[in-house]
Parts: sequence; C-alpha cells; structure tokens
Amino acid sequence: MEMSPQEYQQYVKQKAKRSPILKDTVLAFVVGGAICVLGQLIQNGWSAAGLAEKQAGTATSCTLVFLSALLTGLNLYNKLARFGGAGTLVPITGFANAVVSPAMDFRSEGFVTGMAAKMFLIAGPVIVFGTVASVIYGVILQLLG
Repeated sequence: MEMSPQEYQQYVKQKAKRSPILKDTVLAFVVGGAICVLGQLIQNGWSAAGLAEKQAGTATSCTLVFLSALLTGLNLYNKLARFGGAGTLVPITGFANAVVSPAMDFRSEGFVTGMAAKMFLIAGPVIVFGTVASVIYGVILQLLG
C-alpha cells in the first residue's frame, strides 16, 4: 500500500489517542504545587532549627536535590512523573532527576564509563549554557557599570 506523507499524517491523526489536556494540566499543577509546598515546609523547618533565611534557603535546595535523587534511585520519582507529568519539572527537583536518571540507567557499564560519563548527559548542556550565560551577563553588567 503506497501512501504519500500527507496521507500518512492524516492516518496517524485518525489513529492517535487524544490527550486528556485538562486532566494533565490539573495534575501537573497539583503535583508541582505540592513539591513547592514541600519545599516551603522544609525551609520553615530549617528556619525553625535556627538557620538564617539565606542558609535555610541553601539547606532547602540541598534537601530537595537529595530527596529527588533518592526518589529517582528508588524509582519513585519516575512513578510520580508518570502521574504528575510536567509538574515534576519544578526546576531543582527536575534537574536532580535529570542528573541521576542517566547515571542509574548506565550503572551496569561501570562507575567511570557508565555512571560518571553519563550522569550529565541530559543536564550537561544545561550546566554549560547556564555557566556561559552567567559569564556573558556578568561581563555586560561589568561593562555597564
């Protein structure tokens, strides 16, 4: 059976399952919001433990990265992502997941050639772009006074 690319696209559109956009949006909002609420609770806890606001913020970030990496290692973050979709892309937890996931996937290839080499496969470009952008931004600010 011969099909043109346009006919094939029409065929795919007819057969493709429609996404429940409203449901996905609500779940992403709820899960992302829950992660943010958890972050606020952790920050309140660090503040109550006696840390100053700036140190409590740093400790909160470290705690969220640790929890995200731990949940990724236990394959629980993946299940949460299937449920909450884009809501799990809250920057700090999503970034930690993006670093740990490839490392877990390639651990069978060894520590150096597997985990260490693949750990920044997804997150590496983000780190490089962020570093370069911050240097450019810093130079522009320095030149402007």
